[in-house]
Amino acid sequence: MSEKLIGSCIFGQSGGPTAVINASAYGVIRAALDAEEITTVYGAAHGIRGVLDDKLYIMDEEDPAELKLLLNTPSSELGSCRYKIADPEKDDTDYKRILEIFKKYNVRYFFYNGGNDSMDTCNKISRYMESVGYECRVMGVPKTIDNDLFGTDHCPGFASAAKYIATSCMEINKDARVYDNGMITIVEIMGRHAGWLAASAALATEFGSGPDLVYLPELDFDMDKFLADVDRIYKANGKVLVAVSEGIHYADGSFVSEAKTSSTDGFGHAQLGGLASMLAEVVKNHTGAKVRGIELSLLQRCGAHLASKTDIDEAFGAGQEAVKQAVSGTTGKMVAFEREYIDGKYNCKMVLLPLSSVANYEKKVPLEWINEDGNGLKHEFIDYVLPLIQGEPELPLECSLPRYARLKKVLAK
Repeated sequence: MSEKLIGSCIFGQSGGPTAVINASAYGVIRAALDAEEITTVYGAAHGIRGVLDDKLYIMDEEDPAELKLLLNTPSSELGSCRYKIADPEKDDTDYKRILEIFKKYNVRYFFYNGGNDSMDTCNKISRYMESVGYECRVMGVPKTIDNDLFGTDHCPGFASAAKYIATSCMEINKDARVYDNGMITIVEIMGRHAGWLAASAALATEFGSGPDLVYLPELDFDMDKFLADVDRIYKANGKVLVAVSEGIHYADGSFVSEAKTSSTDGFGHAQLGGLASMLAEVVKNHTGAKVRGIELSLLQRCGAHLASKTDIDEAFGAGQEAVKQAVSGTTGKMVAFEREYIDGKYNCKMVLLPLSSVANYEKKVPLEWINEDGNGLKHEFIDYVLPLIQGEPELPLECSLPRYARLKKVLAK
């Protein structure tokens, strides 16, 4: 592979949105616009779907000031998708189409920003281009609030979501304790298989206003033990705040959220609901207390008003690094983070991992960071996450409301 490769690039976003995914977009786009090797910068509409559908935005046509606003614009500004392409050895239909589009626009660089599935897509495209002899440097840019990407210390998007969750739990805790009557509150937090987000609620407890109990999917859930935990705290304090990951499951692997509970109509009709409402029903029937279930839902993904400045800076840096490495000759890699401490101060070092070592693997909360009772976090987790949530960005405002990027999105022809 020649060291200097001249051609255009495509950048795409995939998977769930975050508060800082557009900071990575800006890192890629700005660095690509400034790279002499890259002739035109295209943004794919809705990820790989935009490539397959030949729907590409010309980023060179955008106002530089609007592009810079991507740093503080949440969600995926170019649009996202959850499209899984087949293995090229089994079905190469999509890959032939991707190659056709790459040739049409002389695409020699492809950057894909996403989580586990996105890195899988990146890896497959990289393998296919190499197999057909088309020179295109493919780089993965990490993203996921779930923080479950294998091989990297943490993922862009996680820290801002953690900061939002911790802050929200602190506020919920204050609200739940305002009256003199008993109250049990259960907060459901995202995290299907890895409990990093729910664990972040422990930050609120560390700083004096958070959950009494935290349950993660890393350990099997025991309903009887859960009710005993709630009983114990409720009898002692008259108030209980619980944080639960949406993915908590029983020993047989079945999700607690999928279990059937009796409805309140008195006829015993089965009722399926979200985890928070389901647990609230069980706890209410068990204790007779006033119980409230709260689901943070989508709010925890894109809370840019509570974003971590550290998260924004690292997300932007990951995008820049991907371009820097690609134009220097690297392909088939994902930019990853390695933690180091310099004179006792946290520092994020960027390293490269083979896409094949990252795709479809999940990183979970270490069991040694969960307390012996399985209902809280040890200080090792606090030490891990606290440096990541530091700093408040200077948010651009318009009439005291957020000023987000307004891109023209000029389509390539």
